[in-house]
Amino acid sequence: MARNFELLFDSLGHFGRYQAWVYFASVFQSISCGIHYLASVFLAVTPKFVCRVSGNVSSVLIDNSSSSSIEDAWTLWTSTQNYILVQLEDGDVWELNQCSRFRREDALNFTYEYSGNKTEFSCTDGFIYDRTKWQSTIVTEWDLVCQRAWLAKLTQPTFMLGVLLGAVIFGDIADRMGRRLVLWFTSIGQFIFGVAVAFTFNYYSFVIVRFLLAMVSSGYLVVVFVYVTEYIGIKARTWASMHVHAFFAVGIMVVALVGYLAETWWVYQICLSITTLPFVLCCWMLPETPFWLLTEGRYEEAQKVINVMARWNNVSTPCKISELCSVQDDLVNSRSGDNDHSSMKKHSILDLFRNWRIARRTITVWLVWFTGSLGYYVFSLSSVNLGGNEYLNLFLIGAVELPAYVFACIGMEKLGRRNTLIPFLLLSAVICALVMLIPQDFKILIIVANMAGKFAIGIAFGLIYLYTAELYPTVVRSLAVGSGSMMCRVGSVVAPFCVYLSSVWIFMPQLIVGIVGFLSGILTLMLPETLGKPLTNTWAEAAELDDHVNKVNDSEKSLPTQSDAALEKIEMLSPGTHGVNE
Repeated sequence: MARNFELLFDSLGHFGRYQAWVYFASVFQSISCGIHYLASVFLAVTPKFVCRVSGNVSSVLIDNSSSSSIEDAWTLWTSTQNYILVQLEDGDVWELNQCSRFRREDALNFTYEYSGNKTEFSCTDGFIYDRTKWQSTIVTEWDLVCQRAWLAKLTQPTFMLGVLLGAVIFGDIADRMGRRLVLWFTSIGQFIFGVAVAFTFNYYSFVIVRFLLAMVSSGYLVVVFVYVTEYIGIKARTWASMHVHAFFAVGIMVVALVGYLAETWWVYQICLSITTLPFVLCCWMLPETPFWLLTEGRYEEAQKVINVMARWNNVSTPCKISELCSVQDDLVNSRSGDNDHSSMKKHSILDLFRNWRIARRTITVWLVWFTGSLGYYVFSLSSVNLGGNEYLNLFLIGAVELPAYVFACIGMEKLGRRNTLIPFLLLSAVICALVMLIPQDFKILIIVANMAGKFAIGIAFGLIYLYTAELYPTVVRSLAVGSGSMMCRVGSVVAPFCVYLSSVWIFMPQLIVGIVGFLSGILTLMLPETLGKPLTNTWAEAAELDDHVNKVNDSEKSLPTQSDAALEKIEMLSPGTHGVNE
């Protein structure tokens, strides 16, 4: 129903004072989503550690450097391949490694080089951690090292699985019960579960609560995108929807700042979670969107919201629902004879592979979604491992997104969707190759290259949503965007494992992102440009996008009005199918 509801904005304004209030009030909470998505970079930090020995240490020796305690010797221990030699007050001499320890038979020989007999013991007494930077992390709290190290590495992938599930569940609920209810519930959920994470008593309760936190964070991020889109007219929609991502990026910057100030993981988690509190206290003031109320037949409530919008925007004669529905009925009746039966038919994922041309388009679009998400999180998660100040690295990796989205908006409008997407996908691949060529001693250059890679992949990731919507006809548009969103979330689940592959080869994450980025850029060359072209309604019109020469008569015959085109973008903005940064 209600394909002509876009006329509301012609009467009330596309981005008036009321829309501005709704927009900034609701997207503020997206900061919390960015916070929780990237919080694990400091929650699950593994500091330097060695096996603990029972007894008081009297002397410590590392190579030819000595110290009175292990706590003072961490700066001397530059390679985990070396052991720390300690002598206890009872005279025993131990060689301490990360996951094993050896007691020397000759206790009188307290020299670093030793060829005598020694006995190996497991780390039954626990571990000693370097607490210079972090007083406590979940790794030090529950000894997630050695045989249990894989548990620490699972924290981010399990969170991303929650993101996937939450997008599906809350997206569907938002369609059935309204956007405002979901925003309320997920906002309160982010605060409750965020604080609850800090009070978990073991690793498994931590993962479970974080999984629930991921679900509500994802649910909010998906639904708020649809919420603001339904309140903003077509003239401001591209910029407004794109900059929802910018608030997410601000959340990443907040993670860096709080991580620098809080050295204990549960204090860090509480500080991050209270950023949600201001919105929780005022989220009840947010109204339901007129679009959803109209599609549900709740015309009186929709009219009240429209009247409030009119007063805020200084519109003396607001649009009447009765007039709008009358215009809509006329449009529907006039077009009923032109619609073929295929538009009423239920479509499946197989329709995205109906022929070779469409199948090639779908595979390329899916790969771009996957590449965007994979590159986004690989660059973000690996930023703390680049050397230098890890807090500054993460802050910059979030800050670089802000100009990226501005550039993406300008590029989409001036150069076109494909002509913006291709160079930045290829640029991200080139940057990954350059990172592998930069000597490891050039830390600043590596950090700059990593930021440039995040900038490039951020532009590609930001525009693929709208580009996907324009590549497919109305009959499968939601399905196409939804399937792309699923590939996006697959990329976010794979990204942490990709980062962990740096232990196999330090440049393995960049190699993987570079390969898929280059492949995506090459395949995107075969996609059509959609700038300035009307949204397609049928498969025949979608196929014509690939033609270099369009027939004027055919274009005029199928050309929808400006408001119709904008409304079809609204129709495909189903919360259950959106693919924001997640």
